[in-house]
Amino acid sequence: MIETGDTLLDRLGRWLAGRLQEESSGYEPYTPSDAETLRRTLEPGDILLIEGNQKISAAIKYLTQSTWSHAALYVGDALPEPEDGSERRRLIEVRLGEGCIAVPLSHYRTYNTRICRASGLTPEDRDKVVAFMIGKLGLKYDLKNIFDMLRYFFPTPPVPVRWRRRMLAFGSGDPTRAICSSLIAEAYSQIRYPILPEITRAPGRASAQSNYSRKEILHIRHHSLYTPRDFDLSPFFRIVKPTLEYGFDYRQMIWGDTGAGAETKTAE
Repeated sequence: MIETGDTLLDRLGRWLAGRLQEESSGYEPYTPSDAETLRRTLEPGDILLIEGNQKISAAIKYLTQSTWSHAALYVGDALPEPEDGSERRRLIEVRLGEGCIAVPLSHYRTYNTRICRASGLTPEDRDKVVAFMIGKLGLKYDLKNIFDMLRYFFPTPPVPVRWRRRMLAFGSGDPTRAICSSLIAEAYSQIRYPILPEITRAPGRASAQSNYSRKEILHIRHHSLYTPRDFDLSPFFRIVKPTLEYGFDYRQMIWGDTGAGAETKTAE
């Protein structure tokens, strides 16, 4: 259906966005995700990284040299229960072609995920991060930014590693909106919470070990172009694994090779 006032660029933009969000066949997560365990583990303000299996996911993973192509912020019960009785929306994310939206946790039950948690976040600052993201709901992605989308149709462009992240900044308008993590980074910047380390050579302080690394960090900080990988690598965010949060005991694992036959093989 064509909306009133649509231009050719609007229609082309919607078509490009739809093509980029087509899912690749044959994707399987390393381990099945338990939405209920994930919900019990997550805390408001946590960042959920998602591997993703769309065409745009492949491009972002390649350009950032990372497993993670998407990021969403967990807001807990801050959003109201849906009147139709459907699952409560507890994640806020930015999606190409749709803008800033809220989705339920079960939306990513078939994907590999990782929880990144800011260390020592005060309740007041946690509320500010959540409120910032809620305030951005409805923010639209400009579908006229054709160049911003076209670059993702080449998931493995033949360019040197040092230029790949720069390709995320190429385009018109606001190129970071397709990279969902930039809005989350902005939310944390409101409370002055660090994501990447300081660039310093002072003794005993964290520092980049090469000119290239320092330039990369400077580029990211200057343009506020954060990717999902940056939260994973940040020394200020803790990785939280749901399977380890509730008394995991490796001795209770049931293996397929248990029994007399396995004991014989072990003895050999």
